[in-house]
Amino acid sequence: MSTMSGASRPGPPGHDPTAADHVAMQVALSEARAALDHDDVPVGAVVVRAGDVIAARHNERELTNDPTAHAEVLAMRDAAAAIGNWRLDDCTLYVTLEPCAMCAGAMINGRLPQLVYGAPDPKAGAIDSHYSLAAGDILNHGIAVTSGVGADESAELLRAFFRARRA
Repeated sequence: MSTMSGASRPGPPGHDPTAADHVAMQVALSEARAALDHDDVPVGAVVVRAGDVIAARHNERELTNDPTAHAEVLAMRDAAAAIGNWRLDDCTLYVTLEPCAMCAGAMINGRLPQLVYGAPDPKAGAIDSHYSLAAGDILNHGIAVTSGVGADESAELLRAFFRARRA
């Protein structure tokens, strides 16, 4: 498994993955598998606050015909509703795939301080792969990023999904 503590990327430093990170990522992976039930790309996201999961969602674009129904956005909406505040400034988002520009923007606007993601997204990733939107040097808020947690399992779930679609 590849991990990155954030030391080599701009912006706030991430951290070395903890046992709690791996547990939360397993919940996100379970959510990702649930997306398969309605033929959505298997991405799952979990929001944790004070050690407790307060929101867990998966992609629902196909299910709802909503282009914004990414796991990250849905989980952040649920988390904000759960705490009664749009500012998620004491929460951590766990997601199985590197977030896209839309989701990175939502994290910045929600003042999320910490992101932990699994697999990189060489096609649309906006945290490390193509952009550094979490760095805080362009926008008004930086996000500490830890990557590679559950990366192998996340990537294999996505590969299997796309292999099946091409078959």
